[in-house]
Amino acid sequence: MQRRERHLRPHRCAERVAIFKAISEGERGFDAISVVTDTDALTPPCGACRQLIWEFCGDVPVILANLKGKAEIIQMKDLFPKPFDSSNL
Repeated sequence: MQRRERHLRPHRCAERVAIFKAISEGERGFDAISVVTDTDALTPPCGACRQLIWEFCGDVPVILANLKGKAEIIQMKDLFPKPFDSSNL
């Protein structure tokens, strides 16, 4: 059981680090989020990052890109269609 719980803890993804750093510096408004990876396939944010993006950025465009020039823009509501937020309380 301990092993599984440790596995489910959020990792230090770049998206999480960037958002927390921006918030710690006083940033409160986000126009978009960009995820750029050195992979062939475009890589969306993990589930924990999607929740965090929704909580702090809302329905922003999420720009997925790789170093080979491939890119796609997805609206956060399409990437994370059923978020947990204050409307669930």
